[in-house]
Amino acid sequence: MNLEKGGRGAIERMVEAYGFKTRQALCDHLGISKSTLATRYMRDSFPAEWVIQCSLETGISLNWLTTGQGSKQSSHKANTKELEKHVLTNGSLRKDGSYVFDASFLPDNLKNPVVVIDGTSEFICDMDYGDVRDGMWVVSIDGEVALRSLTRLPGSRLRIDGGNSSFECAIADIEILAKVLVSCIR
Repeated sequence: MNLEKGGRGAIERMVEAYGFKTRQALCDHLGISKSTLATRYMRDSFPAEWVIQCSLETGISLNWLTTGQGSKQSSHKANTKELEKHVLTNGSLRKDGSYVFDASFLPDNLKNPVVVIDGTSEFICDMDYGDVRDGMWVVSIDGEVALRSLTRLPGSRLRIDGGNSSFECAIADIEILAKVLVSCIR
């Protein structure tokens, strides 16, 4: 690949990627003068820094922006899903970045997925869970967040297992935050 040439095509592809109609609109977006862009365009000088910025801002494939070949959409973006990551420490959840997963790894029909880390274990959870059913859940009991196994009982009651003891309570007595769908236990 020769990055000394190819500036004209790359600039035209950036205009398309951003959805602009003119190169002037690209100049305005990048904060550069029209003469700077015109010089790169006329000399066919490859604008690497602008191409990288465009790819990061639009999600358009770096390969397509650079060469005009391959898929316009980044395969990374098309086949992956970024989930917010929360760390469970001292009874509270703290946001701590995100994880990127291959979309085929994740369960279907996730509505509001997050990753919860508890010690060395990681859990893919859905915060939009619908009905409470038997299984692992992220719950808040008197303001303390924890992972617990819930069993649905008659009369809108739950059996809660995990921690130091088991107990029964009404569903309304605890706050249910998320349903655990995938467990990665180490």
